[in-house]
Amino acid sequence: MTTIALLSVSAGAGHVRAAQALAAAAQRRGATLEAVHIDVMELVPRLFKKLYAGSYMSVINAAPDLWAWLYKRMDVPRPTSYATKLRQAIERLNTGKLIKRLDALKPDAVICTHFLPAQLLSRLTRKKAFQAPVWVQVTDYDVHGMWIHDHLAGYFAADEEIAWRMRDRGLGAEQVHVTGIPIHPVFAETRDRATCARELGLDPQRTTILLMSGGYGVGALDLLAERVLALPGNHQVVALAGKNAKLLGQLTALAKRHPGRLFPLGFTSTIERVMSCADLAVSKPGGLTTAECLAVGLPMIVVAPIPGQEERNADYLLEHGAALKACDGAALAFRVRELLAHPERLATMRANAARIGRARAADAVLDVVLANHA
Repeated sequence: MTTIALLSVSAGAGHVRAAQALAAAAQRRGATLEAVHIDVMELVPRLFKKLYAGSYMSVINAAPDLWAWLYKRMDVPRPTSYATKLRQAIERLNTGKLIKRLDALKPDAVICTHFLPAQLLSRLTRKKAFQAPVWVQVTDYDVHGMWIHDHLAGYFAADEEIAWRMRDRGLGAEQVHVTGIPIHPVFAETRDRATCARELGLDPQRTTILLMSGGYGVGALDLLAERVLALPGNHQVVALAGKNAKLLGQLTALAKRHPGRLFPLGFTSTIERVMSCADLAVSKPGGLTTAECLAVGLPMIVVAPIPGQEERNADYLLEHGAALKACDGAALAFRVRELLAHPERLATMRANAARIGRARAADAVLDVVLANHA
């Protein structure tokens, strides 16, 4: 039995989803492999969790320009600075339960989907206080200085360019592996569009637009849906409200005014089936959402990327011709109208998305870790 510890941090959903994807891929390999997912934020004091995870969300929502400055400022960490030493000391003092949990688990390897546990274990590995090899999965189409640490076994990159930039930051060529970003193994399965569409009450023959994002200066999701529905054409819209009951109610009321054209959904655990019957997604370009869309060949219109990592994700999509970008609601409506009027352009974007998608990234990561453990 090989045991792998998967360490995530619930500051944003992507780090957790990447670890869950690895756990799901490991489970499919049978009883010889055990993957244990540990959210570091579940093992720290409540105040530290509120300050660490809560402040991140507060800053990106209320002061995105401040986050942009912090992202750039922290990209060149100064290990000897007083501020860095103080921050690292506070992190060590508040993560003692994590180290005890790992000592009890005795994993054969560790995969970090966030830089915090990678940083902590780098220090312990240097001091020979932790023996298992530690791997790091970067969860965006970018590399940031906070992720790069010495004394770790290796890194997993989303793309060849990201791997190149990792090596440029001092990592050895043999340490960096291009695998993609881990997404749930279901995204690698073949699904029938018509079947998935019928499950949602959709017409599989009509162009389907999936709305997964709103706010942040672009507009609430119900307002975005109204803009898209007002465009000429026979298209239909699926709008995801997630766990937001108020938003779901607003979308449901709007759907009554557009019978057979707007289909509101709350939280779904089968997003891969929704994506499989869509022709275009409108979403913020989070690392995991981007990887999922690419895996099913779903082109995107990206809206309101968070400064820093999501802007880099958006750049990646635009450079590869898999997405367009809308700066506000009017721009979104214009771009959707153009794609509806020129389906051949949408088809090209779909082909580009499928070309760079990596649906089996989770298995690729596990293959490398297990090959090095053998």
